[in-house]
Amino acid sequence: MGRGNDRRPGVGVGVLIERHGKILLVRRKHHGTGSWSAPGGYLDLGEELADAAKREVREETALEIEDVRFVAVVNDRFDDGKHNVTVWFAAGQVAGEATVAATDELSEVGWFAWDALPEPLYSSTRRFLSGESLPAGASVSLRTVIEQAGAEPGAAQDEAAPLDTVVV
Repeated sequence: MGRGNDRRPGVGVGVLIERHGKILLVRRKHHGTGSWSAPGGYLDLGEELADAAKREVREETALEIEDVRFVAVVNDRFDDGKHNVTVWFAAGQVAGEATVAATDELSEVGWFAWDALPEPLYSSTRRFLSGESLPAGASVSLRTVIEQAGAEPGAAQDEAAPLDTVVV
């Protein structure tokens, strides 16, 4: 099965994780090299979407997430001809300390304030955060989704995890 080739779009997930008012982003080594994105990746054949979200977060950052809620879908067409459909989720429960677990895919992980996101943002993450999604503007209601999934952002989450950037 092709992943984002010129015949069919690839299907992937993006996961928004918020802790103490900051969002987790990862720095990419491959497609979009050097850009920052939410954790995520391709759906495996036969895999449930929410399970893909949990797996990708665990594989990339070593975090365990639960209470995964659908937020939006983004149609990602890239300048290089790649085409993906990204299904966005928000994690309600987060356990562990974020680290670069997928050293072949990522160079850094970091927690960032919503008003101080790093540049450049990976185009799919930028599209989602700017409201280019179905439903339109879904990122604006992210805090509501997180609150519905488990109280206030960060309330039921691991308090011991540091809020900084990890570089490999």
